[in-house]
Amino acid sequence: MSGLNYKSTAEFLHSAEIEKREVVRITADYPEMTVEEAYRVQEELVGIKLEQGHRIVGPKMGLTSQAKMKQMGVEDPIYGYVFDYMLIPDGGTLSVSDVIHPKVEVEIAFVMGKDVEGPGITAAQILAATEYVIPALEIIDSRYENFKFTLPDVIADNASTSRVVFGNRMVRPDQLELDLVGATLSINGEIKDLGAGAAVVGHPANSLAMLANMLAKKGEKIKAGEVIMSGGITGAIMLNVGDTVSAKLDGLGEISFKVSE
Repeated sequence: MSGLNYKSTAEFLHSAEIEKREVVRITADYPEMTVEEAYRVQEELVGIKLEQGHRIVGPKMGLTSQAKMKQMGVEDPIYGYVFDYMLIPDGGTLSVSDVIHPKVEVEIAFVMGKDVEGPGITAAQILAATEYVIPALEIIDSRYENFKFTLPDVIADNASTSRVVFGNRMVRPDQLELDLVGATLSINGEIKDLGAGAAVVGHPANSLAMLANMLAKKGEKIKAGEVIMSGGITGAIMLNVGDTVSAKLDGLGEISFKVSE
């Protein structure tokens, strides 16, 4: 135990988000904070948002590339939660005054048709329980100074979740080879990064299977109706005022937003 107060730490991170200010990472003061303790802080943070009347749209996965997992020294991705206040419509606008230092990445989101409860869940079971997949852009925004953090820090900070843009095109998962879906991320008409669905732990459905199995350890499950972000196909690119961001995904169409003051 690191002597961490979960609730006050969650309130500290929540204030940083609300006030749009960078803070020193938690592990600067509590270097022994564990992943388990970090998820306890995240639970408190989620509780604060729910108490304020916000609604969970669904979980989101992070650190889903093999390179990121190796960099952070982990075998499993991490998860956080997307809330209704974080949604930006396709073609809408992100105001930088609402965030600290935003970055954007392309993802595939899963619209769940059935509950999925681990342990032992496979990608095939995830696909069978998925109603549709849709294109998505995630705007991540760590509350920590200069995006510098350890694994427990980012988990406690709701996995840097900030804003999400969902596309309007819904496709049945059996109509696409999701691991082969190619995606480009463009800013102001210039391609900044590209990738394929396989960048997400080999297949985006693998990411959700990992999520179901991690949730099972806490007696929780993936729920029907949730829209779940599977993880970044591309890298995360820093955003600036005046940017027009767009992504194209094979079989899933195009999705975009603008960045304003």
